[in-house]
Amino acid sequence: MASFKPTKIPAYPKLGEKVTQDTLYWKNYKAPVQIKEFGAVSNIDFSPVAPHNFAVTAFTRIHIYGPFSQEPVKAFTRFKDTAYCGRFRSDGQLLVAGCEDSVVRLFDVSGKVALRMFKGHTKAVHVTDFTSDRYQILTGSDDYTCRLWDIPNAAELNAYQEHTDYIRCGVTSKLNRDLFITGSYDHTLKVFDARTDKSVMTMEHGQPVESLLLYPSEGLLVSAGGRYVKVWDLLKGGQPLVSLKNHHKTVTCLALSSNGQRLMSASLDRHVKVYNTTSYKMVHNFDYAAAILSLALAPDDESIVVGMTNSILSIKHRKHTEESKEITSQQRRRPSYRVFVKGKNYVPKQDDYLVSKPVKEHLAKYDKQLKKFNVSKALDTALETWLRKRQPEITVAVMKELDRRGTLKNALAGRDEEQLSQLLHFVIGNVVDTRFTPVLVRAAEMILDIYKSVIGQSALIDRQLLRLQSLLETEINLERELLEVLGMLDTMFATSVARKEVPYSDVGRSNGLAKGDAGSSRPELQVT
Repeated sequence: MASFKPTKIPAYPKLGEKVTQDTLYWKNYKAPVQIKEFGAVSNIDFSPVAPHNFAVTAFTRIHIYGPFSQEPVKAFTRFKDTAYCGRFRSDGQLLVAGCEDSVVRLFDVSGKVALRMFKGHTKAVHVTDFTSDRYQILTGSDDYTCRLWDIPNAAELNAYQEHTDYIRCGVTSKLNRDLFITGSYDHTLKVFDARTDKSVMTMEHGQPVESLLLYPSEGLLVSAGGRYVKVWDLLKGGQPLVSLKNHHKTVTCLALSSNGQRLMSASLDRHVKVYNTTSYKMVHNFDYAAAILSLALAPDDESIVVGMTNSILSIKHRKHTEESKEITSQQRRRPSYRVFVKGKNYVPKQDDYLVSKPVKEHLAKYDKQLKKFNVSKALDTALETWLRKRQPEITVAVMKELDRRGTLKNALAGRDEEQLSQLLHFVIGNVVDTRFTPVLVRAAEMILDIYKSVIGQSALIDRQLLRLQSLLETEINLERELLEVLGMLDTMFATSVARKEVPYSDVGRSNGLAKGDAGSSRPELQVT
């Protein structure tokens, strides 16, 4: 008696993501290093000076980490309440931070005690930054004001109160010490010039503004708020260029790659999106375990550092070619490999007696039912939730095997409302997939033949049948339109091909006449 042959599951090509240069570039990072902080990580800032340490602001502390350290090399803990927005100066020697107690503190990176304390705000200060001349500080507060401070004299220079809600983000110009931009929960962005007493430009974002980013040329400004990331042309008076809506929750922070060609946005939906700054199309996506509050890129994109609401700091370091080669060579040198392949290519001699070990064949659940000729149970097993959702090709292969045996109609018959609904749900979800269409169309025809007498008795089944009808009609209309387009393209291609003359031979093949003897009125043959 012949042994039972398991159902053959066809290997379909994987419908995975398209591998692009961006995919290869952004996937070339090691597994993340995760560090537990004392609270939600609200801000990350890299030092512009080598070795490019980065400051992490979390709860009442600011920790400074080295490029590859898992322990802070420096800690500033002299905050009475939650600290905000720790940022380095362009020379990497000073660091400024705001606080919930409304005091702005200036630290020497090599010291512990604050060098200066700037008092003037009446509520929490969430925005701090240095101006390009290194001698002034910009601050923005929940008291609706933004202020400029002089570092040497620890004095307030200017105060602007044009926003009507909390100021939660701001950025200074690196090309002009007098220009800075603020974003507020009043949905507006304002450009200020320290030489005037009011803003010089206002833009409406439409959502509470959470983050701002200036391009290196400072001709373009990026704002993030709500689910939107918007790009503004400052050289055209703040004209909006692009509005991106790729996140499902509030966008909290922005970053720019080292070459300025990729823009990154992070959100409370746990995703970091990467955009091409030429077309503003999304080219890559990172997933994280919790909502993201802060994001920073190291110079040359050597590291991606992300701060989350669960107090976790995630650091991804770039892989280098030398490291990957070294790992590969180590793997090749493992002696255990030789043990496994020993005797693999041995050719038995004529006098050798081969003792074969019987291989026990493990059958899948649906194959066990098919072996017992339980066709209905075999189909039920193939329609289990996890199987039909994750591997629909297995369910379709079982249907195809039942059809080959001529028992598919028997397997589909005798089902109650719940089982029939489950079957129709699978057919509706996969019938337009070209890999499964031939099998599922035949199964759908059989279902209609079997259950046409009970149509109208179940509202659920009737809705699914109408949905299947609508789906098939839509697919047929699309195919008709596609055929029309193909016909148009064929006509265009036919008319665009250049005409070419085909010369005659000296003697006609049919009547033996020379070319000169043929009738002069006969036109020359042309092909297209």
